[in-house]
Amino acid sequence: MIARLPRWVLAGGALLAFVAGIVNATGFLGVQHQGITHLTGTTTLLGIALGNQDFRVAAHFAALILAFMTGCTLSGMIIQDSTLRLGRRYGVVLALEALLLVLAVPLLGVDNFLGDCLASAACGLQNAMVSTYSGAVLRTTHFSGTLTDLGIFFGHRLRGVPVDSRRVRLLLALVTSFLIGAVVGSWLFAAYLYNALYVPAILTGATGIAYAGYRHYQLRREGVGSAK
Repeated sequence: MIARLPRWVLAGGALLAFVAGIVNATGFLGVQHQGITHLTGTTTLLGIALGNQDFRVAAHFAALILAFMTGCTLSGMIIQDSTLRLGRRYGVVLALEALLLVLAVPLLGVDNFLGDCLASAACGLQNAMVSTYSGAVLRTTHFSGTLTDLGIFFGHRLRGVPVDSRRVRLLLALVTSFLIGAVVGSWLFAAYLYNALYVPAILTGATGIAYAGYRHYQLRREGVGSAK
């Protein structure tokens, strides 16, 4: 059970879910009308395309899946751990995510499918970056598992079985933030079309720089302390 929920976990998770909500809303409202941050629908569309022997469309969806997995692979290479904790190289992953989103905007504007792939890879980076915290499985780009966990917790509460309220609070914050991000994403897309992706790019980039600065400060502080 989560004995204590640090503010940085709640704030960071909520921010990333908010960003994913914007990105996914942009994907659904764009030319392809498809989700970007999760693969269930994309895999289904791939199966439909294969069933219809539409191999050109199938190649498009297969590329999206490969791009998402490539982002996850890069995240795993950079962070080298699946457990959320301070001290990991999250700043590098966030900065790379921001770069991919920025590069995706002009490509999406001319309906180049590589823009979808870059956005999908960015989401793969983010989703793999945050995997678990104190035994709680964390996802910031899709929520089938999260909603399942919440349903189980509510069922336990109705039966009088003790539940970890902090864990429930964290999962609720992630779902709510994603929903708010989708709302904001719809407003941004209506006003700026694919340029809406610059907003999550700025948010993730700024967060990555801030985290890198904080980590550097902590390392210097620890170095000074050990030298005394």
